[in-house]
Amino acid sequence: MKTIFTSESVTSGHPDKICDWIADHILDEAIRQDPSSKMAVEATIKDDFILIYGEANTKANIAYADIAKSVLKKIGYEEDYEVLVKVNKQSQEISDAVDHDTISAGDQGIMFGFACDESKGYMPLAIDTAHMLAKRLEEVRRNNPSLKPDGKTQVSVEYEDDKPVRIDTILVSTQHSSEINQEDLKQLIINEVILPIVNPELIDENTKFLINPSGSFVLGGSFGDSGTTGRKIVVDTYGGSAPIGGGCFSSKDPTKVDRSAAYYARYVCKNLVANGLCKKCQIELAYAIGCPNPVSINIDAFGTSKYTNEELLAIVNRNFNFSVSNIIDELKLRNPIYTQTTNYGHFGKPYLPWEQIISLK
Repeated sequence: MKTIFTSESVTSGHPDKICDWIADHILDEAIRQDPSSKMAVEATIKDDFILIYGEANTKANIAYADIAKSVLKKIGYEEDYEVLVKVNKQSQEISDAVDHDTISAGDQGIMFGFACDESKGYMPLAIDTAHMLAKRLEEVRRNNPSLKPDGKTQVSVEYEDDKPVRIDTILVSTQHSSEINQEDLKQLIINEVILPIVNPELIDENTKFLINPSGSFVLGGSFGDSGTTGRKIVVDTYGGSAPIGGGCFSSKDPTKVDRSAAYYARYVCKNLVANGLCKKCQIELAYAIGCPNPVSINIDAFGTSKYTNEELLAIVNRNFNFSVSNIIDELKLRNPIYTQTTNYGHFGKPYLPWEQIISLK
């Protein structure tokens, strides 16, 4: 049976990603000064106005407005931005629920982990390719004044009997200067972005290339749309190949299991696949605020393992510790690593702690 599955990615200049990156820069600065910082500080942007808001319990001295403006300049936006800051201290009730001798979950919720053998990074092929294209688009535009920071990519993969066999459609929408015409833009994107990245064995004469299908895209970033932290969670995770949990990642310190437990769930799934125990794996975790361990763990290998799901769960419990304290310690989540996660997905990057492969007993 043939099916087509599609995933998308975005560049750092997309307004939602601007806000994610501001939030993670703030988090990294807090952790750099005070590793025990409890943070949930987000951002919203529209035109030349940025609102930074949320809760912080930290000894760090954070220049919120300066960080936001520096992020915009780093991305490539040169406008003069107005910044309004509304950050309060974290609720004492939440703080009391988290801070025990053993760290407890800073919120309730469900988190999913996923891995498969479709790519070298054990990610689904569609989202893996979309991320590579978005990253390449950003690299090309930083060396080409015809391209501007805002952009999106989308990849449709054709499967036959659950195996990827070809790419059906590649879509790239990129902000650009008014000087370049659409035909020259199309050739630039195909030759400089798509062809150097996509496996040629997956492209055939029927593969469709859609470049700025809506036409002109001169007005972009926060002047073309609004942005808010946490609105790209499908881009941040598995491109829709797996369920998503109830919360976003960016802005949250590691006591927030929305982030840390989702990272650990990915760590577990990737190691099951990388160790040859299954070809595809999904884990659901559930936590209760104030409790150090998950209230449930559910694993599904989709019939790709010689082990039953129950046997896989036993292997997981033998090799992994899902307590919040252990997750933070094992993955070294008290370090300022979070700006590395913001763009092109939180998973599949080999240098991140939850992407490391270990031997299982």
